[in-house]
Amino acid sequence: MSSFFEGVDASGLPDDVLPDHRKYEHPLVGRYATKEMSAVFSPATKFTTWRKLWLALAASEQELGLDISDAQLRQMRDHLYDVDFDKAAEYERKFRHDVMGHVHAFGEAAPLAKPIIHLGATSCYVGDNTDIVQMREALKLVKRKLIQTLAVLRTFAAKHKDVPTLGFTHYQPAQLTTVGKRCALWMQDLLLDCERVDRELENLPMRGVKGTTGTQATFLELFDGDHAKVKRLNELVCEKMGFTKCVAVSGQTYTRKIDYHVLSVLSGIAQSAYKMCGDVRLLANLKEVEEPFAKDQIGSSAMAYKRNPMRSERVCSLARYVMGLPPGAANTHANQWFERTLDDSAIRRIVIPEGFLAVDVVLNLLINIADGMVVWPKVVEKHVMEELPFMATEVILMECVKAGGDRQELHEAIRVHSMDAGRVVKGEGKPNDLMERIAKDAKFEAVHDKLGALVDPKLFIGRAKEQTEEFLAEEIDPILEKEKALLGKEVVDGVNV
Repeated sequence: MSSFFEGVDASGLPDDVLPDHRKYEHPLVGRYATKEMSAVFSPATKFTTWRKLWLALAASEQELGLDISDAQLRQMRDHLYDVDFDKAAEYERKFRHDVMGHVHAFGEAAPLAKPIIHLGATSCYVGDNTDIVQMREALKLVKRKLIQTLAVLRTFAAKHKDVPTLGFTHYQPAQLTTVGKRCALWMQDLLLDCERVDRELENLPMRGVKGTTGTQATFLELFDGDHAKVKRLNELVCEKMGFTKCVAVSGQTYTRKIDYHVLSVLSGIAQSAYKMCGDVRLLANLKEVEEPFAKDQIGSSAMAYKRNPMRSERVCSLARYVMGLPPGAANTHANQWFERTLDDSAIRRIVIPEGFLAVDVVLNLLINIADGMVVWPKVVEKHVMEELPFMATEVILMECVKAGGDRQELHEAIRVHSMDAGRVVKGEGKPNDLMERIAKDAKFEAVHDKLGALVDPKLFIGRAKEQTEEFLAEEIDPILEKEKALLGKEVVDGVNV
């Protein structure tokens, strides 16, 4: 450190300074994450789900003949939600085992049930099954917000379905499309994502009751070798936890390929969001479209006039993070030796919750952006008219040929006029004067009285308007009708910029 700070602790902070602010705080949680998704992956949800799993197991074991009393089950049910985290931590320090810490804490709360809590189970019974339950609830929340995003974008697309705008390929001006049709492209990606989420929700299996290496040997011992009862135990627990499917076979854990599939779905949503917001950022530069901008919002601390697309930039930033998560899940799955290794644990504690937390924020932002997105029609029209004369030359050529003109002679005249007009635009910074040149050329006399009509932008949008209408009616409206109950649920977290 320079002499300017002589006498100041070179390591950064004296020991007694800011004691309450010396611990790293994860910005995804503290700055961005919503209350809804945070609750899904909260300790409260995790450890009360453990207790529900222990109750489901004990109740199913009782149904199949084990000596478990109604009083024991009742006491477990009465103490599902009063988790003593301090007591569990105390036991964990003693046993060096998080699951056994909570087994004993639950046993203190429900002393009658203490002898039968976790009976026959391994740690992955509560750990893996809870992970699946949390992913299921998180996917439901993601689906709800995808549907809400599609509903808001539908309004935007319908409103602007026939507003001509420049299409771009290679980010160079191309044939016209419409503002609404471009929005339909964003929606199509999100619709595909929604279908993938539905597929995961439909097929997501519970791990179930499998034992230490997946053979159910301990449960077979409990039920005196009765294979039918062990099989039924697995089915009963899954049913009680609300699952119609369970993993057919497993080692100690469910296959980590499931994590990869789920994170891939989240990555897909992130890709769609990045694409949409990347377009919005480019359109904001062109001053054609702007995302919402609050009355007192500051775009730049130095340049007071700026209106930066900060919401879209945040979407792209978070989406980029989510898109990088599936390779970690792929490597975790590939490196699971035999029935299980514990090198899956730490990374899964991070990437699964964070993938969902980030995507949830992204979808909140998309809803906010789409709901307040502003189109500036005059700017859009200006950019169209700067390029449209070049696009209209083929129509002008055909009209003149139909009137008896020489196609080759007309083509050469258009080429020369186009090059000259291009030099004026690029070399002198003046407006495109191609139409004025054609209007003064006698070779094009056949269209002089209708040049204005021939360069009407709506003649050059093809079926963009009709495609948008058809897409909304045939693809979007049916799913919005089917999922209309989700549209009535309010997004409880606002957007902070």
